[in-house]
Amino acid sequence: MLPASVTALGPVPFLNLGWQHDQIAEEVDEGFRRVLASGAYVGGPEVTQFENAFAAASGVDHCVGVANGTDAIELALRALGIGPDSVVAVPANTFIATAEAAWRTGARVVFVDVDPAHLLMDPTSLEATCRAHRPNAVIAVDLYGQIAPLDQLVPIAERHGAVVIEDAAQSQGALRHGRGLGHGVAMATTSFYPGKNLGAYGDGGAVLTRSPELAERVRLIANHGSKVRYHHEVPGVNSRLDALQAVVLSAKLSRLEGWNERRRAAARLYEELLESVGGVTTTPTAAGNTHVWHLFVVQVDDRDRVVSELQANGVGAAIHYPVPVHRTPAFAGATDERFEVSEAAADHILSLPMFPGITADQQVRVVATLQAAVSQRAAIRY
Repeated sequence: MLPASVTALGPVPFLNLGWQHDQIAEEVDEGFRRVLASGAYVGGPEVTQFENAFAAASGVDHCVGVANGTDAIELALRALGIGPDSVVAVPANTFIATAEAAWRTGARVVFVDVDPAHLLMDPTSLEATCRAHRPNAVIAVDLYGQIAPLDQLVPIAERHGAVVIEDAAQSQGALRHGRGLGHGVAMATTSFYPGKNLGAYGDGGAVLTRSPELAERVRLIANHGSKVRYHHEVPGVNSRLDALQAVVLSAKLSRLEGWNERRRAAARLYEELLESVGGVTTTPTAAGNTHVWHLFVVQVDDRDRVVSELQANGVGAAIHYPVPVHRTPAFAGATDERFEVSEAAADHILSLPMFPGITADQQVRVVATLQAAVSQRAAIRY
């Protein structure tokens, strides 16, 4: 049983988007009125303003807003010429959208394992995958809020003739060696799904690049293959960021660094509180990274029971991700290879509540509940 002083704090949600909305409500209302008065609902000045601001914040030259993060990956791949005769390597430990987007181009998807400490794409595994499958493209995923080791991955990929795309859906505002998204790679993509560090009020995404030619190619494909209405240069798709979402994203972007700093403070407190809790392994920040803690992920034994205990006691908990992509029914038969780190992690990882407005008292409640659940397992075992 948890002490009454802990349960009295009330339930702790996994995510509290209402806190963020309260910070920007007036600015968003004003922006919505502006868009509604103009009638420019798709594209227009609000989208252009956000694209320019997000490119500048990331330290790249070009940003193309699109409908969602999955489309962003597919459009980046297609702009690079990836298609039915191509092979694309993705980490086994990622959200299925990374592999799904590659599959949608017609490419064959192959997998790469992750390192056991940070659960990011492992350079040694990438080398083995490149030797075995000779991919045309590698999608390096920034996971949980920190950037993949691109400085190690890109030389390996390029040595084997593969181009690298950074899937940055979980790392808005993160840095590696002082540089933001899209550095050292052909293109970076991101998602503005509501729960992301920079989230819209619906779906949205973007492609980032230093290349004006690639940016123009993405914009062309995303707009039915057309620069001029009814003149279609290539077969395209309909994938555009709408103006109302751009209003929300602009309002949040101006606050992103402050909100990310609040996440960093919450992560430091979690790490401090968990130092004395046995049976819980945290996920460290990789050398050279400035983490933004999209998720706070730990590993425990008997994970499913622990998650159930947390949820039953009012603590929101989630799993990112319970099944490696190559083990999902969607990609059954794609490979018979083993990716041991990803497979082992999938049985142990869980994500604790993390959002900019989380309070210290809420974190104390989370850790006390987690400690009780882990201790209960120890008592059962012995």
